[in-house]
Parts: sequence; structure tokens; C-alpha cells
Amino acid sequence: MPKPTFADVVSAFGAETRAKLDNPAVSGAPEDQLRAPLEGLFHELAALDDLAPGGLALVGETTLSHLQTRPDYAVSVANALVGFIEVKAPGKGCDPRKFSDPHDKAQWGKLKSLPNLVYTDGNGFSLWRDGELAGKIVLLDGDVETSGAKLKAPETLRAIVADFLSWAPQPPTSAKALAQTSARLCRLLRDEVLEEMAAGHGSLQHLKEDWRKLLFPDATNEQFADGYAQAVTFGLLMARAFEIPLKDGVELAAIKLKRTNTLIGTALNILTEDEANQQSLKTSLGTLTRVLNEVNWSTLSKDKPEAWLYFYEHFLEVYDNRLRKLTGSYYTPPEVVSAMVNLVDQALRGPLFERAAGLASSDVTLADPAVGTGTFLLGALRRIAANVEADQGAGAVGPAIAAAAKRLFGFELQFGPFAVAQLDCTPKVRHG
Repeated sequence: MPKPTFADVVSAFGAETRAKLDNPAVSGAPEDQLRAPLEGLFHELAALDDLAPGGLALVGETTLSHLQTRPDYAVSVANALVGFIEVKAPGKGCDPRKFSDPHDKAQWGKLKSLPNLVYTDGNGFSLWRDGELAGKIVLLDGDVETSGAKLKAPETLRAIVADFLSWAPQPPTSAKALAQTSARLCRLLRDEVLEEMAAGHGSLQHLKEDWRKLLFPDATNEQFADGYAQAVTFGLLMARAFEIPLKDGVELAAIKLKRTNTLIGTALNILTEDEANQQSLKTSLGTLTRVLNEVNWSTLSKDKPEAWLYFYEHFLEVYDNRLRKLTGSYYTPPEVVSAMVNLVDQALRGPLFERAAGLASSDVTLADPAVGTGTFLLGALRRIAANVEADQGAGAVGPAIAAAAKRLFGFELQFGPFAVAQLDCTPKVRHG
């Protein structure tokens, strides 16, 4: 049998779609009738151009159309998630910027955080990357409701499908770019948690109650969703700081990260150990692990610790600028921090306290009641390192820092900045 041509594939899609839509025995919304023909179209186009040699899978969510954070299809090639497809009724269009229906508009507000997303109503196809249109919208020649086998399509349809199926996450090129990417996906996770809780998801409800008992007794659903999303996102970022791969899923990463004895590692393990939670949040969790698996800390920071000073502030600008204002998440410039730390160090050395080693003195304990991302504690460690090197030589710096770290304490209510503080204090992050 000769290999079908591109025109044959489109014609078959048109014929099957019209038959589905014309069948009086078929019930359900019009977009539901597009599903089987659409799956066939993608499989045939993939086979035609050898786009998925490792296998193509379109996993549909046929019973969850009410969930705004869950696209109709998750698409994987060779068992690796490549993107999502959102299907609309024929005639509705495939440009989400023009939707007038409140549900569709709200859904687009959430799904535009995804890095690789196709919208289609059968008559048109559009590809979106982080909320931006990639290329041009492709319109078919004809109408899926009436054209049948006469349906035609421009060659650009092949191109848009090839572009979609060949997507792979690109490593962020800077700490700021990583903060922005992480923030978009963290926001999607927060929205997905809220939506699942509103739908009565039992495991998440139980987890929220445990969260309230252990940490925040007055936490609302919104505050829990925010804390959950940030803890998971920054937990995954910390996993990459320890070079723990994410390609095998969140649970395995959480188990390995817990061994590092970090609070964030323990929190991530608790938050993700329930398989039901992972399944209910698979759109955002699947995308987070796929994208963040490419993070390389040394490349991002270029071995300069200053690269992380404003990471959380950049994160909040995209994630929730209102939260940044509400929590006062603005950071003191490093020049001011250095001046304040030096002032304390000099005061300790003076006649009032008579501590010749200043901050490096063994009986000096530092506590920061709102540690944020650890800027002041890190400033103290740098001051101690400089003092010890000047007084005793470079060889004494390591032991002095290790001893000082046991006398530094920081308290923080928000998981995000606390995780950044832990990342800043991680030698692998600071020095590559």
C-alpha cells in the first residue's frame, strides 16, 4: 500500500470529522466529536514526516472539561512530555486572545503559562509558547462540519505540527530567566491546586488540614495553594542544585532531596508522596519537572553568588506582584547590607563588647527574624570570611565558616524566599 500523502491525511481527517458531527446517534459537545479524528490527524502527520520515531501518545481528559487548568490532551513523544492540545468546538476559532466566553477567557489566562500548547477548533490551528503566538495561525481550506473528504490544508499545517512535536525545553540562560519561567509554572500549579480543592479532591483537603495543624493554623485554601505551589517549585529547583534529575518524576526527586537534610527537601517529600495528588496536578507537575530538569546552576550563575540576590523578587514579579507588595518582598541592596554588617562587626570589636574577632567570635550568635532570601546572614558569612582570611590566612576560612554557620539562625514564613536562602548557602550553587 502506498504511503498516504499530506493531502490524503487531511482528506481523511475531514471525512471522519464530518461523519462524527453528522451522526445523530452521537451525543456530547461538538468539540468531543473532534477528538478521535484529531488524534488520527496527529498520528498520521507524525508518521508522514517521521516526527515521533520513539512513539507518539495523546492522553485525553474526556471527563474533565470543567477544569480550566487541564488541557484536553497531554502529548508525549518517546515517553517524554512535549506539550498540550486544547480543543474547541468547530467555528469557535483557535485564537484564545479573541475568545469572549468567560470560561474560555479564564482558561486561557491559566494555560498561557504552558511552554508548548496547540489550540484548535478543527478548522484552524495555533501554537503558543509561554502565552506568545509561535509563527502564524493556520486555517484549513474548507469546513470540518461540511467539507468532508474535500477538506484541504496548507503545508504550514505540517510545519506547525512538526514544530509542536519537536519541542524540547531550553535551559534558562540567566537566573532572572529561570525565575520568570519558574514563576509562570508555579502559578499554574497554584491554580490547579485551587481548582482541584474546589472540586472536592480528598487528598489535597487532608493535606491542607495537616498543613494547618503543623505550620499555619489560619491558612485559607488560597494560602495553602500558594504555599504548596511555592514549596514544590522551589523544592524542584533545590533538587537541581544538588544535581538530582527530575526526568523520573517528582516523587523520586523528593526522596533523594530529603537525604540532604534540608527543610525544603522534607517539605517536598511530604507534599508529593501521595500518588493521588500527583495525578490530580499532572499538567503543572509534569511541565515543571520537564522544564526544570534542564537547569544547570553553574551555567546560570557563572559562579557569581550575586546572581541570586534578587531571584525571589524577579520570581514574584511574574508569579504574583500583589503578593510581593503584601509580604514586603523587596530586598536591601547588597551595598547597604555590607555597610550594616560591617557596622555590627566593628561594634563587636569595640570597647563595649570587646570581641576581637568580631562576628567570627565563637560566643556571638546571629538571629534574623525575617530572613527572606538570606541576604543579611550571607553578608555576615562574607564578613567573617574576609576577617579570618586577613587575620589567619586563607586556610582558616573554611573551618571558621563551618563553625559560624552553627551560630546563625534565620526565621521565615514563606517557603519561596526560605528556599532561595538555602540555595544561596549551598556551596554547589555559590561556587559551581
